[in-house]
Amino acid sequence: MEFEGYVSRIVYQNSENGYSVIALELTGQAAEEAGEEQVAVGTFPGIEKGDFIKITGEWVKHSSYGMQIKASSFSRAVPADIEAIKKYLSSGAIKGIGMKMAERIVEKFGEDSLRVIEEEPATLAKVKGISDKKAAEIAQAAAEKKNLRDAMMFLQQYGISLNMAVKIYNTYELEIYDLMRNNPYKLATDIEGIGFKTADAIAERAGISKNSEFRIKAGIIYVLKQAGGSGHTYLPKEVLKNAAAEMLEVSDEEIEKNLMDLQISRQLISKNVRQPGGTEVTQVYETMLYYMELNVADRLLSLSLEDSSGAGEAERLLADFERSCGMSLDDEQKNAVVTAVTHGLTLITGGPGTGKTTTINALLYCFERLDISVSLAAPTGRAARRMKEASGHEAQTLHRLLEVSGNPEGGGVRFMRDDENPLEADAIIVDETSMVDIYLMNALLKAIVPGTRLILVGDKDQLPSVGPGNVLKDIIAARVFPVVYLKTIFRQAAQSDIIVNAHKINKGEIVEPRTGSKDFLFVHRDDADRVIAATITLVKDKLPAYVNADIRDIQVLTPMRKGVLGVEKLNIALQQALNPPAPGKAEKETAFGVFREGDKVMQVKNDYDKEWEILNMFGVPAKKGIGVFNGDLGIVKSLNHYAEEAEIEFDEGRTAIYSYKEFEELELAYAVTIHKAQGSEYPAVVLPILTGPRPLMNRNLLYTAVTRAKSCVTVVGSLASFQDMIRNTLEDRRYSGLKDRITESVGGYI
Repeated sequence: MEFEGYVSRIVYQNSENGYSVIALELTGQAAEEAGEEQVAVGTFPGIEKGDFIKITGEWVKHSSYGMQIKASSFSRAVPADIEAIKKYLSSGAIKGIGMKMAERIVEKFGEDSLRVIEEEPATLAKVKGISDKKAAEIAQAAAEKKNLRDAMMFLQQYGISLNMAVKIYNTYELEIYDLMRNNPYKLATDIEGIGFKTADAIAERAGISKNSEFRIKAGIIYVLKQAGGSGHTYLPKEVLKNAAAEMLEVSDEEIEKNLMDLQISRQLISKNVRQPGGTEVTQVYETMLYYMELNVADRLLSLSLEDSSGAGEAERLLADFERSCGMSLDDEQKNAVVTAVTHGLTLITGGPGTGKTTTINALLYCFERLDISVSLAAPTGRAARRMKEASGHEAQTLHRLLEVSGNPEGGGVRFMRDDENPLEADAIIVDETSMVDIYLMNALLKAIVPGTRLILVGDKDQLPSVGPGNVLKDIIAARVFPVVYLKTIFRQAAQSDIIVNAHKINKGEIVEPRTGSKDFLFVHRDDADRVIAATITLVKDKLPAYVNADIRDIQVLTPMRKGVLGVEKLNIALQQALNPPAPGKAEKETAFGVFREGDKVMQVKNDYDKEWEILNMFGVPAKKGIGVFNGDLGIVKSLNHYAEEAEIEFDEGRTAIYSYKEFEELELAYAVTIHKAQGSEYPAVVLPILTGPRPLMNRNLLYTAVTRAKSCVTVVGSLASFQDMIRNTLEDRRYSGLKDRITESVGGYI
């Protein structure tokens, strides 16, 4: 259907993507049939009160707000008659023109009024009350509206959606014309949501050659960025060249030439590194990641100071700690504490049940009596909360320790703690360090001055960080800094099949079901539907009472996203069973699935600018902050269809508001990948296991999954597949060069 009329009010408008709810004063036949003012929803970039528009759309019935016009497209129209022109100008559509001035302009120029404003603005000075300066201001306001309108039409010829066109125009304004005709690949660098493939499709429409240097360079950088998304900080030159040549369908010679040009312009950096055995590999980096690794290496070395004078006092305090707690530390734990007291940088690593938490508590006891102030931190909110519960000391996420802030100049995240405003603690203890990527480690080290003790604690055999780098493993592998390995499984931990079996898995020893086990259970099922049915029964009916936990705290973990037992299929089944549709329960269908009030969800990207607040018992904000991070779990508390917003409550009662357009940052979390569960601990974990891609069905992934459970692990599916995972040592190779940067930098500190 076609509708036309004036925008009488703007009820809601998202300035970034143009999504709006407007009140439309209809004209013509539609007004006679439906009444003059109606609500319309859709993407209306740059729309303002008073605009005269034509809409293609349909009537839809909103569950709360009744009949609305849902627009599929729109265009601005030029009012045709004198009364319509007068009404348009007097509406405030053009800044600087009010009702009386609109009447005088129309009286002077009649049906030619709009043309005069756009093409002969100086002539407006003939109207009473309009000076030359005022005429120029009116002309500028009209030109700005016309520029946006023309730009939207121009961009749409390249197949760009209105939402994306608004982002592009807001970034480049009038530069878009040259950019689109010459180098649309810049869009992939500057505009979030446009990747190389989208830019490549636009470039093809613009007639840009497949062999264009812009295309080849953008493609090479795209391959490296994709590698970063898979955890790599660099790619070997041959791997990069082969991947780029295959994607771009150009010759090796053209890749080589443009790769050289990118190095000359310092957009990429390559380093030749000799590997064990004498072979040499050329590491190719995005410039920022190379210097980030180099900076981390240099700062680690600057912290690595030693003062053995405090060793005796530390040993005396450890004896006091043992007496006061009624426990005995083993030699490895004592060595860890003494090393941390006498060194600027210490790494403590060990598997579950080896006493990492007790070691941290002993260290805190010593630091407190040595009058050394300490900050505790971990990569995730859940890990920080476990650290606080286990130690009795305040702990926080690394992002909050570093005082995360949205970057007012754009470009992602900014931390208030840095070189110029360093952390003030004398010692910093970081737990779950295996999860820390190169970005976060770089930010942390920038905020620590030499002389501060840094203690990095973690399990080197856990999965590496989701983000780029292999930080903990690389630092240990460099063999430059003091590392203490905790190996003893303590008596209480040895009574847990979770811990005993986790160590067996890590060593490659086959785990068999044990009759009578209270915390490591097998439920044998031979096909996907039966596995899913058993998983639902466990989560819904069996495990909450068994481990005395809320149903939402029982976590299903799986190696993969796709497939018969992947996250996507499991979440649909679990949502239907645990939070089905019900009268009065709002839900929203999106491109990312159905979200329903009461759903368990996870944040899947870092949003450093997302505001949150914690409400007190009276519903008044008691605390406010910013930043919601990849892996944070929450509950959909409410959906407001009129405002197109959802209220999400995360751990610790942090409540944030999401527009429906931001649902791309969330996904259902009844089941999550094992990677996403890093750093978290759950009362009970369910592992549905049948078959899957061999690179994912490996020992490292299984070990990480099992160690996420506090009270109970239940494997549902095939025992043979479970045991095959233990045998499979195949892991995705992660290219990270921090170890090389450390060993290269050591010479400068000798």
